Amino acid sequence: GPRDAEGKPISGKVPTEVSIDEAYQLARRVGLSLLSVAASAAGGLSRLRALKVLGMVNAVPEFREHPRIINGCSDLFVAVLGDNGQHARSAVGFGSLPNQIPVEIEAIFRVLD
Repeated sequence: GPRDAEGKPISGKVPTEVSIDEAYQLARRVGLSLLSVAASAAGGLSRLRALKVLGMVNAVPEFREHPRIINGCSDLFVAVLGDNGQHARSAVGFGSLPNQIPVEIEAIFRVLD
C-alpha cells in the first residue's frame, strides 16, 4: 500500500477521507513501487511484461468508481512499459484494508528472455 515520506502507511477511506484524484495518485505511487521491485528482480524494466493487476480500494459502500482509482497503476504500467504494460485487471472495493490504507495493489509480471 501507499506510504508517506517517512515510510508510514497512508490511511483513509475513498472518497470521504481520500479524494478520487488523491487515490489515483496513490495507486500510481504503489505502481512505481511494484515496478521498482519487479525490475530489480528481473534485471531491468525492459525484461518485464505486466500480466495481471488486482487493485483493492478501501471505499465507502456506495462508491462505484474503483476502476478509476486503479487506473493510476494501470496507466503508469503502460506509460513505462509500452505494449508490455497492457494487462488483465480486477478493481474491487473493500470495507477496510490493513492499516486502513486507501489502496492495495498486487501485480503479476512475466520476465522476458
